[in-house]
Amino acid sequence: MSNQKKFNDWQENELAFSLNRFPERKEEFDLHGGAEVPRLALPDKMDDNYAEHLGFPGQYPFTRGVQPTMYRGRFWTMRQYAGFSSAAESNKRYRYLLDQGTTGLSVAFDLPTQIGYDSDDAMSLGEVGKVGVAIDTLADMETLFADIPLGKISTSMTINSPAIVLLAMYIVVAEKQGVPADKLRGTIQNDVLKEYVARGTYIFPPRPSLGLITDIFQWCSTNAPLFNTISISGYHIREAGSTAAQEVAFTLANGITYVQTALDAGLEIDHFARRLAFFFNASSNLLEEVAKFRAARRLWARIMKNRFEAQQPASMMMRFHTQTAGSSLAAQQIDNNIVRVTLQALSAVLGGTQSLHTNSRDEALSLPTEDSVRTALRTQQIIAHEIGVADTVDPFAGSYYMEQLTDAIELASEELIAKIDDSGGVVSCIENGFIKSQIEQSAYDYQKEIESGERVIVGVNKFQIEEQEKPELLQVDPRIEESQVAGLQDVRAQRDQGKVDRRLKALKQAADAGENLMNPILDAVRAYGSLGEICSVLRSVFGEYRD
Repeated sequence: MSNQKKFNDWQENELAFSLNRFPERKEEFDLHGGAEVPRLALPDKMDDNYAEHLGFPGQYPFTRGVQPTMYRGRFWTMRQYAGFSSAAESNKRYRYLLDQGTTGLSVAFDLPTQIGYDSDDAMSLGEVGKVGVAIDTLADMETLFADIPLGKISTSMTINSPAIVLLAMYIVVAEKQGVPADKLRGTIQNDVLKEYVARGTYIFPPRPSLGLITDIFQWCSTNAPLFNTISISGYHIREAGSTAAQEVAFTLANGITYVQTALDAGLEIDHFARRLAFFFNASSNLLEEVAKFRAARRLWARIMKNRFEAQQPASMMMRFHTQTAGSSLAAQQIDNNIVRVTLQALSAVLGGTQSLHTNSRDEALSLPTEDSVRTALRTQQIIAHEIGVADTVDPFAGSYYMEQLTDAIELASEELIAKIDDSGGVVSCIENGFIKSQIEQSAYDYQKEIESGERVIVGVNKFQIEEQEKPELLQVDPRIEESQVAGLQDVRAQRDQGKVDRRLKALKQAADAGENLMNPILDAVRAYGSLGEICSVLRSVFGEYRD
């Protein structure tokens, strides 16, 4: 088939279908003065290399994006990662963000919640509500989403080891709102493999953790088909110090592991793969980041097609959320962070993200204030509405440098994935320390460049000033821990303890028998069994991971 014929077929099929489903935002996209902005810029002659490596947006290998019209049809989802103190305080922040124009919620949980402890556990002392919201029981989740219509809002939850429990709580809250699970949209991170090498909020060993992830895949494929069951995360790998190519390689290697685990459990590739999502970091080298996103999308498409023999185009699409780089934020001259975040967000948009969170200027010092969060959201809105980059698809395509850089990142990532395969896969490379050592070496090299002055960080190691005024910072009320513990004790006093005990016993029996645990956990959650109690049962069966 000639390349012109391929282009005509794309117009008649993918493009026509997309325009019918999502009409473009405007009838015409024009520059100031009247010149038309084309939907898609193409070379004068489309050779075989173009068709193989770039192709057309919404078509394999998806280098130019996963939708034919991309942001001409609709903008990316504008999320702001939020959650602090109590469920009631976080609910106020969510409703504020929705009023300011955010189009999706993103929940941050406190550290005890992330590692499966209740707020009154001795391990939680001093950490309740500090880096996210404390969630102990269904009662907290009900408060967190009070007056927020879950049937209309897409919610992302950054939770990994106990993801199955928090997802169960979310599903039950929706039930109480009259929203069935098959109408829910959103994402749970649910990516435990990167915890062992980059982030550290693991509970159980890798193999039973993979089993819990597969339980979610199986249950949601039937009961919550619109919900993204995993967000395979390179963000934290990059935050830990990896290079761009390492971020892609280790993220996709984790993705390969999740896919293979699901296949081994008897799931069909085209039945679950379309609900896989990814999560990447938008770091400070704008052109490298754009190339990274394009390379990751193309490489994943080839992995799904050639390695796993997926048949449906939707199974080969990499849909991803992006967050600007928290590790790039400086405590010095914090207004400079607004510039950093703007350029990082721009790279995500130019790279074709489906969802975006912009960090706030003061996050190197504290949780962000409302003013800082609003500025971070306005950054996305200005990129969307004012600067024109959303009016044409993949505007950097065809740039000599961009295409060379995209190819180079793809090749380097492929070589790393091959090394992981040769070493027995991701779990083996977690156990032997290969992945972690690679990230640590890259982080060490980067920090040496900063300390030597070879790498300039404006306001940190060059262009410093003496700062007199201290910015206004958000302070978490230290009494929150006391009130959270009191609330948990009230729930325990009012619930049917016999019912809780029976359902926790049933959960243990199901875990011992190797059954899917989603329904037993839903039953325990409905009885107001706590996160800590449920995770304690699972700890007794699976054990705990020690690095």
